[in-house]
Amino acid sequence: MKVMGLTGGIGMGKTTVAHLLRRAGFPVFDSDATVHRLQGAGGAAVLPIGKLIPAALVKNAEGELSLDRQELRKAVMAHPELIGQLEKIIHPLVFAARDRFYRRCRRRGADWVVIDVPLLFETGGDRQCDKVVVVSAPRRTQIARIARRRGMTPAEAQRMIARQMPDHEKRRRADVVIRTGLSMADTRREVRALIREMRA
Repeated sequence: MKVMGLTGGIGMGKTTVAHLLRRAGFPVFDSDATVHRLQGAGGAAVLPIGKLIPAALVKNAEGELSLDRQELRKAVMAHPELIGQLEKIIHPLVFAARDRFYRRCRRRGADWVVIDVPLLFETGGDRQCDKVVVVSAPRRTQIARIARRRGMTPAEAQRMIARQMPDHEKRRRADVVIRTGLSMADTRREVRALIREMRA
């Protein structure tokens, strides 16, 4: 079984590319969705993160504890040093979920699997991949997407981008770059070319 790492900065269009690969029949491990589950009601990350950032701990109508992502974001923007502490909680849990995904896919006889990981290079996950695909878009497009989707100002979006590995560095380390700054038709064309290569 071969592993394709899919990564890219926030607002680059990685979710769209992952969706196209999933539709083509490739199993996709979505690390962002995994983090959401871990931080949701009853998730394994709720109590450890709640101890670190008590203001983020909330209770739903059923009395289950979860984390308010907006409060987490505010805390991290005010205290960037929290990022490292949060990663020490979240990353081992995500890695364990990813390993379970690998085992399921091996049992099913998958030829290729896709791991959709925003911090693929930062966590060393690229070393476990047979191919690394980076999704990229022009900086102006990236800022506009983040500001629109997250209700941020362009300045806030730029601060968020600045905390990530630069796009040019990710592109330099990629085996394949998918560009999403033009049209959806262009993105589909590039993904189809990638799929043909994977199936060859």
